[in-house]
Amino acid sequence: MRQANILTLSKALQELRGHTLNSFDGYLSANKLSLPYQMGLNPPVWELGHVAWFQEYWIARNLQRSRGLACDLSQPRKASLLNEADAWFDSAKVAHSTRWELKLLTPSKCIPYAQDSLAQTLELLHNETNQSPALYFYWLVLQHEAMHLEASAYMAQSLGLPFKALWLQETAKAGNTEFRTARVPSQLWKLGSKDFSSYTDMKEAPFCFDNELIEKTCSIQDFEISLRPVNWAQYMNFIVATGYRLPNYIRQTGSDFETVLFGNWLPLNMNAPAVHLSWTDAQAYCAWAKCRLPTEAEWDCAAKTLKDFEWGHVWEWTQDTFTPFEGFVAHPYTEYSEPWFGTHKVLRGASQFTHAVLRHVNYRNFFTSERDDIYSGFRTCQL
Repeated sequence: MRQANILTLSKALQELRGHTLNSFDGYLSANKLSLPYQMGLNPPVWELGHVAWFQEYWIARNLQRSRGLACDLSQPRKASLLNEADAWFDSAKVAHSTRWELKLLTPSKCIPYAQDSLAQTLELLHNETNQSPALYFYWLVLQHEAMHLEASAYMAQSLGLPFKALWLQETAKAGNTEFRTARVPSQLWKLGSKDFSSYTDMKEAPFCFDNELIEKTCSIQDFEISLRPVNWAQYMNFIVATGYRLPNYIRQTGSDFETVLFGNWLPLNMNAPAVHLSWTDAQAYCAWAKCRLPTEAEWDCAAKTLKDFEWGHVWEWTQDTFTPFEGFVAHPYTEYSEPWFGTHKVLRGASQFTHAVLRHVNYRNFFTSERDDIYSGFRTCQL
């Protein structure tokens, strides 16, 4: 998707909006639109309205979109389809704790808003060219919607609601219990993406997030890393041995364990990657198992050089704090990366609930170290 043309972007935008509306319908059908305040979650109507708002804010309302990354943020925008949209749905200005206090749209008005914002986006996209810098913004809103789509899944999991992720990726195959590692030799490694200016033909330049720029050269000492994330069998051995608390959505039934998935209790697949674990949980496991988390550069190098390196089942915590690479310049969506530098930890990879349009080996995810509601796990390196 990072070099998608107009036709591919159009199809993807329509597909994701369909998934977003389907997810919202799950909350509507379950009569769960009025939720108590909870950190990490948003009111469902706010979530849908925000996704629609973000799309029209950067596409239809953005009179500078043809300039791409060079757009002037000080210039005025067109009016929204909704008079109150900016006051309701601008996540940079509407504090998280106040979103429950807003008198938001009813579902019967919010759904048409989402449909209308997509319709105007598709019409404008049809009139672009495959070489236009404006395509950056279509890609941005697509990635943004994919992020919120995954959030809708862990939100439903947190609330114990029935949920069907139509975009679900294949999970780790049961029965693959072999624990394997591989050694990576010492080397200089380039972490991140090339600066756009390094491309002589901009048609070849992939879209990327600002926090991936510019390529950072890292000196890596030889290390040994597991080829798969830590699975439930390994993590439960740690639980039993130390008495560490059970993770979210897990309970013990006699000598066995069960997990709840969208409100239904099921036997825990001990061969599947352990999930809903915080960075703090990962560190506790490593202290017990006498191992460590990989650095971001080590994870990146292993993912790109080791043939049997498996990723994409869970987001994987790394040792590193989320910081900018040297030469960082914020992209027009200035609130995306810069406010979180120094306070969040880096996760790499993807989870089974990450839509295919967002999956990329260079993508840097980031959350605070205590978050365990997200689809996060980890792999280890030998000390």
